[in-house]
Amino acid sequence: MQIIVILIIALHVDIERVDLYKMLWNIIQVQLDRQKITVYRLSKMTGIPLTTIYNYKNDGKEPPFKNMCKIADALDVSLDVFRERK
Repeated sequence: MQIIVILIIALHVDIERVDLYKMLWNIIQVQLDRQKITVYRLSKMTGIPLTTIYNYKNDGKEPPFKNMCKIADALDVSLDVFRERK
């Protein structure tokens, strides 16, 4: 019984984490739309492989800090733009 509860809690945490990274992608997408930049172009500007960027976009994968810095630089925005605001 305890193992099932732990697994349910762990699954819930993973779902929340994926949702958080999808929210992060939504912020990135707003910047891309404002600047009329495609995901392909972002890949070229940052040197991040297109498949990796699509993993962030579609699968809710966590981008490492290094890649978030590259994305912020390419979009000419502060990393603060990507922080969750309460």
